[in-house]
Amino acid sequence: MTNWFESADSLVLPAKHLVDGGWVDALGDEIFSVVAPRDGSVLGQIALGNERDVDRAVATARAAFEDRRWSGLRPAQRGAVLRRWAELIQENAADLALTISLEMGKPVREALGVELRAVANCIRWYGEIADKRPDESPAAGDDVVALITREPAGVVAAVVPWNFPLTMTAWKLGPSLVAGNSVVLKPAEQTPYSALKLAELALQAGLPDGVLNVVPGRGHIVGKALGLHHDVDIVTFTGSPEVGRAFLRYSGESNGKRVWPELGGKSASIILPDADLEKAARMTAWGSFYNQGEMCSASSRMVVHRDVVDEVLEHARAQAREMAPADPLDQDAPLGSLVSEAHLERVLGHVRNAVADGAEIVEGSTERAVVDAHPGGSYVAPTILTGVTPGMRIEQQEVFGPVLSVITVDSEEEAIRVANGTEYGLAASVWTRDLGAAHRVSRAVKAGIVWVNCFEEGDMSVPFGGVKGSGFGRDKSAHAIDKFTDLKTTWIEL
Repeated sequence: MTNWFESADSLVLPAKHLVDGGWVDALGDEIFSVVAPRDGSVLGQIALGNERDVDRAVATARAAFEDRRWSGLRPAQRGAVLRRWAELIQENAADLALTISLEMGKPVREALGVELRAVANCIRWYGEIADKRPDESPAAGDDVVALITREPAGVVAAVVPWNFPLTMTAWKLGPSLVAGNSVVLKPAEQTPYSALKLAELALQAGLPDGVLNVVPGRGHIVGKALGLHHDVDIVTFTGSPEVGRAFLRYSGESNGKRVWPELGGKSASIILPDADLEKAARMTAWGSFYNQGEMCSASSRMVVHRDVVDEVLEHARAQAREMAPADPLDQDAPLGSLVSEAHLERVLGHVRNAVADGAEIVEGSTERAVVDAHPGGSYVAPTILTGVTPGMRIEQQEVFGPVLSVITVDSEEEAIRVANGTEYGLAASVWTRDLGAAHRVSRAVKAGIVWVNCFEEGDMSVPFGGVKGSGFGRDKSAHAIDKFTDLKTTWIEL
């Protein structure tokens, strides 16, 4: 078994940007200290990019696209590179997992067993589908040949979050690269190292220089510069609604580029009286606390029928007690630390506001959790709030922390109204043994994803994304490739 504490002491972290196939110094002079949230220590320092760094990376990506060093390859050739990349990700999974855990605080066990497995599977899946998406030739007549082809769009800017730093990156890079585009990747400033290491492996796999470039930086500088850049054709973004709407504005102020935003959620878990109550309660609580609650699809609202709320709450509290946070380098840690001290204060602020609004804490606290010998660590215990009613701030706002709100209802119809009563529409789950109720409720809930008698299930064959304030467009599946291509009609008279 790996001794993660010893491995952390010898971890090598990149300190430069990756542009045109090599490590380059940033053109700006701002140095950012990456803090390990497990104990508050400085993990390393990296130079952040600015507008000139963006210009350099976009120009490099454009040159790589125009000379067709990647887009001009046969789809099967592109697929082979992605499959080799997936192999290298698996071979280097321990190093990548440790980097993620130190950067953003998730248990290294989860980073290795869940996130890195998902990353390798995603890149491999797109490598395998590379030559299996045929163009079209409608039957236009004996004297005509009509062709409908899918052409790569050009230069893609991928702006990704810190909560699943490499999973979200793979969801953007897999479909955009397999389609033949060039990419400029901006990782979150909290998690630059794992992104740089992932891109380095892509080069080792045979991705041509300049096709994938990584520019770490702040969102309001590097992200904004990419959004406003006239030579970026597409922005794909996962993050907050405020920033997603900013990207839509940047598009309108520049070249009208396509923007694909995935903007978070406030997912409802609807538990009907006939459900397997222990499974429903435990999985809902687990889905609210997993990854320290730092999931856009977290089942943060338990919508439960009043007749069974006491039994459901008992099981949910038991689940919370089994998920106490621990040092993320501990092999048995069920939860790690939140990504930063600032985020910890935001999460605890939501809990304090909920108590002020009339909610009651039945598990957890309004104060930080103390773990081992890490008083500087950003830890929050799983928290369950009862007495939450529709319209409360805690019921409407995305917390992005391990906080579960319990809302009681008296009917299936009321449960649907509550589930649909926020600006978000990313995901939901329904718990029932009644097949008719499962169909009725899942169809009535306005969400891009509905799980029935399960949570967070699926594979690369199904799309991920939401409706309403959760954005539009889809990650994962063959449908994601369509976001990064243009349909071209060619009409040939014989």
